[in-house]
Amino acid sequence: MVKAIRVHELGGPEVLKWEDVEIGEPKEGEIRVKNIAIGVNFIDVYYRKGVYKTALPFTPGFEVVGVVTAVGPGLTGMKVGDIIANAGNLMGSYAQEQILPASAAVPVPPSIDPIVAASIMLKGMTAQFLVRRCFKVEPGHTVLVHAAAGGVGSLLCQWAHALGATVIGTVSTEAKAAQASKDGCHHVIIYSQEDFVSRVDQITSGEGVNVVYDSVGKDTFQGSLACLKTRGYMVNFGQSSGMPDPVPLSALAAKSLFLTRPSLMQYTATRKELLEAAGEVFASFASGMLKVHVNHTYPLSQAAQAHADLEARKTTGSVVLIPDSD
Repeated sequence: MVKAIRVHELGGPEVLKWEDVEIGEPKEGEIRVKNIAIGVNFIDVYYRKGVYKTALPFTPGFEVVGVVTAVGPGLTGMKVGDIIANAGNLMGSYAQEQILPASAAVPVPPSIDPIVAASIMLKGMTAQFLVRRCFKVEPGHTVLVHAAAGGVGSLLCQWAHALGATVIGTVSTEAKAAQASKDGCHHVIIYSQEDFVSRVDQITSGEGVNVVYDSVGKDTFQGSLACLKTRGYMVNFGQSSGMPDPVPLSALAAKSLFLTRPSLMQYTATRKELLEAAGEVFASFASGMLKVHVNHTYPLSQAAQAHADLEARKTTGSVVLIPDSD
C-alpha cells in the first residue's frame, strides 16, 4: 500500500483526502514510478470541482517526476533507476507511487533538477504549443497574457519576449507586477486598479494585439475579444474565474477574429509530438532562455492547502507537492 490523495466527491479543497491505495505491479508496456515531485495546476482544480468530468473516486494530478522502480514484462528503453517525467495525458500523480504507460514517460536530462522538471513539464509544454504551434508568435507581434505571474503565464511571457514580441501582461497585485516585468512583460496592467481593455488600447495606440492568451475565462473573455486587432487570435486555454458565457459566431465577424480552445493533449497526441515538445522545453531551460519560479512547495498530504492558496491567488510561479515519506 502507498499513500495518495483521493477525491470521492466534488467540491472545495477539503474533498482532497490522504488515503492508502493499492497500485500493484506494472504490466506489459508499463512502469512503476516512485514520485519525487508533483506539479500543481489549475486543471487539477477543474477536475476536483467537476468543471472537467471524470469518474469518482480519482487521484488528481497530471504533472510528475519520479524514479522508475519496476518495469513491465518485455519492456525495453527504460530501466529501474531512470528519472522520468509525465505530463498532460494521464491523471493520478498526487501519489507516493503510481503505474504509468512507458509511452507517456519522458526521460529527464540529468542537468535538470527533478523539482524544477516537475514544475515545467505541463506548464512548459503548454507554453510551448501556445506560442509555437497554436499561434506562432513572431518578431513584431504584440501579445496579451492574462495571469502573467502564474505558472503558465510566467513562461508565456518569457517565451514570447524571447521570440521578439511586445508582451503585455495582466496581474492582480504590485508584487505580481514586479514578477511579470522580470519575466519579460514590456507593459504590466494591474487589473484591480485599471481597466485592461482601455490600457491595451492606449498601449497599442488603438490597434489592438495580435493574440490574447487567456486562462482566466469568464471575467476576462469579452474584454480579451475587445483587445484584439483585425484578424486577431483569441486563445482561451483555461477558466480560473469560471466558464466564459456562450459567444455567437456573429460576435467574431466585426474584426474577422479567430477563436480557439486548445488542449495540450491534442498537441502531444503522438509519442513523436510529446518528445519534441518536452525536448524543446528542456532545451529552453538548459540554455537559460526560460527560468522557472518554484515559489511554493507543500507536502503531498497538504494538497488541500496548496489548492486553497492557488485558488485564492496567493501563489506566484509554480506550486510543487513533495511526497511524504509515510
